[in-house]
Amino acid sequence: MTVQRIHNFNAGPAALPLPVLEEIQASFLNFNGSGMSITEISHRSAQFDQVINDAIARARQLLKLDDSWHVLFIQGGASLQFAMIPMNFLGQGQTADYINTGTWSTKAIKEAQILGKTIQVTASCEDENFCYIPENIPCTPDARYVHLTSNNTIKGTQFAQFPETGGIPLVADMSSDIFSRPLPMDKFGLIYAGAQKNLGPSGTCLVVIKKDFLETANPDLPSMLKYSTYAGKNSMYNTPPCFGIYTIGLVFKWIQEQFGTLEAMAAFNQEKAGMLYDVIDNSDFYRGTAQKHSRSLMNVTFRLPTEDLEKQFVADALKQGLGGLKGHRSVGGCRASIYNAATKEGVQALKDFMISFEKENG
Repeated sequence: MTVQRIHNFNAGPAALPLPVLEEIQASFLNFNGSGMSITEISHRSAQFDQVINDAIARARQLLKLDDSWHVLFIQGGASLQFAMIPMNFLGQGQTADYINTGTWSTKAIKEAQILGKTIQVTASCEDENFCYIPENIPCTPDARYVHLTSNNTIKGTQFAQFPETGGIPLVADMSSDIFSRPLPMDKFGLIYAGAQKNLGPSGTCLVVIKKDFLETANPDLPSMLKYSTYAGKNSMYNTPPCFGIYTIGLVFKWIQEQFGTLEAMAAFNQEKAGMLYDVIDNSDFYRGTAQKHSRSLMNVTFRLPTEDLEKQFVADALKQGLGGLKGHRSVGGCRASIYNAATKEGVQALKDFMISFEKENG
């Protein structure tokens, strides 16, 4: 049966690599000769032990992690992490720094404040509607951690370089650019990422946490809200999101087989983004919404001369097999999310469409 697939530019849930989908399809009724679907095998079985341990091992290889790190899988998405982090790492009389670069940073700040935690918003780009990444970010000397969102899907901005913190651990929401580039892991205490943008299906959150940072966590919390619970049970204190973990492991395998390293993955992503920014920069018809030095390699956001033209652009693009190009409902406009799984052929097709649409409507 021939399946008609479009080029998927949705922001999340987002595209998965076709080879990953094909492997899932093959294993959906009979996983590794077990006679059961991957969605049916027990999380206490030897088959699933292999699945989760393989995913953890591949994450370690790609991020070049040594034994001083835990790799965890937690349900609740990145949004639960907004609360779990201050609950675990901000005690009485302690403070943390937060950098506000858009919607998801704002939500993380709100959750910490709901908990009554003391935090400092040390940098923000709200003054220009979050269209840039702040520079020369100060740090509170005794801060427990510095929280940031590495890539902002709605506004199309991204940290190209991470701030210097004088040894204070960075805590980063990397939901939309995790595994898209190599990371200076020595700067971080904790990284978290909802899977549905660059890793796999929704419902799973990957957490990478430094063991010595975890040792400083508050022990007096409910079991499911403590990172130590997940670290102590290999993410299987209760039934984990088995299918999501399986898919994430396949995505890691695909990166290794297709690109080898995150350095090569980053070069591929830079090439794809450059194709679209080249159209925008050489046009009076399209207008990028992020300042050039802060542009995201994952989410290319832009406006057209009128909202009517934007609606027409999205509709006509879909007719050409280019889906998911409508901007976030809070800001409007257009957005092409070109995560790791976005193919060069798909981005080229979008580039060609943008050029032809401008010629016809400019």
